[in-house]
Amino acid sequence: MILHGTQEIDQHGVLTIGGCRATDLAARFGTPLYVLDEACFRDNCRRYLAASRAAYENSDVAFASKALMTSAVVRICDEEDLWLDVASPGELLTAQRVAYPMSRTLYHGNNKSLEEIRLAVKAGVGLIVVDWLGELEQIEQVGAEAGREVPILLRLAPGVDPDTHHAIRTGQPDTKFGLSIQGEAADAGVAAALALPHVQLLGYHSHVGSQLLDLEAHAEAVVEMVQFAGRMAGKHGYSPAILNIGGGLGIRYTEKDRPPSFEEFHDQLVRTLTEQLRITGLEPPKLLQEPGRSLVGEAGTTLYTVGAIKHLDLPEGLQRLYVSVDGGLSDNPRPQMYGAVYECALANRMNDHADTECRIAGAHCETDTLIASAQLPMPRPGDLLAVPCTGAYCYSMASNYNRFQRPAMVLVNQGQADVIVERESPEDVIRMDRIPERFRSVEDTGKHA
Repeated sequence: MILHGTQEIDQHGVLTIGGCRATDLAARFGTPLYVLDEACFRDNCRRYLAASRAAYENSDVAFASKALMTSAVVRICDEEDLWLDVASPGELLTAQRVAYPMSRTLYHGNNKSLEEIRLAVKAGVGLIVVDWLGELEQIEQVGAEAGREVPILLRLAPGVDPDTHHAIRTGQPDTKFGLSIQGEAADAGVAAALALPHVQLLGYHSHVGSQLLDLEAHAEAVVEMVQFAGRMAGKHGYSPAILNIGGGLGIRYTEKDRPPSFEEFHDQLVRTLTEQLRITGLEPPKLLQEPGRSLVGEAGTTLYTVGAIKHLDLPEGLQRLYVSVDGGLSDNPRPQMYGAVYECALANRMNDHADTECRIAGAHCETDTLIASAQLPMPRPGDLLAVPCTGAYCYSMASNYNRFQRPAMVLVNQGQADVIVERESPEDVIRMDRIPERFRSVEDTGKHA
């Protein structure tokens, strides 16, 4: 297992994160447990922003909160001078509850309701990212009601098909997101936005996909966006003040993954942007980005307790060792949704020889494979399994499947561990249930005797 952030192995062979022993965290807070490495997260935020501004001075970075949103995470983003990308009333409310500067927020969504737009405008978000033509009329209506212009970006579909899982491609021609620049939609969006008195068009946005491990897709999207901006400047006399290229940079889930460094990524990105601005003659816009996974993914580790262990004899002399843990699909659906591959280790036996091939199975009522093939010391019930790189899209996508309770999350730093999300109780899971009054009560039926 690759060690990430502040992870170390202590003299007793126990994994530590943020100066906290994994075994102590599990004993104190229970498992499954999300552990967030504060120093790693903050360091990624600082390095990404520094790399961006070193390459292109007039730039800002927004955290894509869909990757991981809690009140504490949002507060860290504020302290690290990031913008914030939100895409629902719940995400907006979280930002408001911690007094996040609304001028540094962007409101996304491919199907915003009129009420959502009203909420965003009332809150004073910095930018609304428009996803379809009808949304412009809705924003015009809300802007007129509020008696002011509403600042927006137009989301463009640049026609770039990146090399990643099909479910997390977003910039290709066949996509639900944005206005295609290959047809008339994006051009019509520019013309409509410029004609509406309560809509203030500030620039363009695109996002081509997620967990991208090369530089080509982002560079190609920048070329398409700037060339489109050049055409719109000639046709409508409009040049963007802001160019938002989204996020998508991948992380090291396994030793095979080789994502570009933040510096390599920005060097290529800005080199392409600068060349295209020269060709089109456009004034350099403000550069915005929206990384999520690349900031928080490697800062997260999930701890599980090992339970059932089964040896299977398979056809043709093959064997399989199933190692079950006390979580799985409900706290990390990515292996089932995207075929995501993780590494793991026994956090209480980090120095033992990893000589056993295992299949890590979850505890849910279906083929719930967390890790199809893992090399571990021969596991024992009660061992503590650590799965790194679970900071992004695990808690965010967690569910109550099988009525499991969502895990707690702790923030660790310099030997201190603080709960930032409480563990759900069984009562929390059934709290929203309602029984119609017309149903007979247990008392009325003699307890179903």
